Amino acid sequence: MSRTRTYRCLNCLEHTIDREFDTSHLSVTCPNCEAFERFVNEAVYRQFRAFEESPPPELDWERLDRTEKLVVAERIARSTKTIEDFAVVSGDEDGEGDEAESADDIAESPTPK
Repeated sequence: MSRTRTYRCLNCLEHTIDREFDTSHLSVTCPNCEAFERFVNEAVYRQFRAFEESPPPELDWERLDRTEKLVVAERIARSTKTIEDFAVVSGDEDGEGDEAESADDIAESPTPK
């Protein structure tokens, strides 16, 4: 018997579905809110909520948008990344912010150092 994983609708945050595969997210129509929405792995959502309730002091959490926060939570929950692998840096001369990255991580994620 396969182990199932739970995924939560990012639109209503109430409906969950179980699947017998493990991925960071999937997109389906939510029977609760009827939106074709991304369902995020429950482990990722728990990590996201933990950071929302108690932002990591090493990272300027409030400067990140929701998608960036979910990427950080996904990398922490589903890989070997730690919070020390991420940084928020000041914007460039045009006033647009971006995240610092090393050459080793550019292909893997837009937010790690």
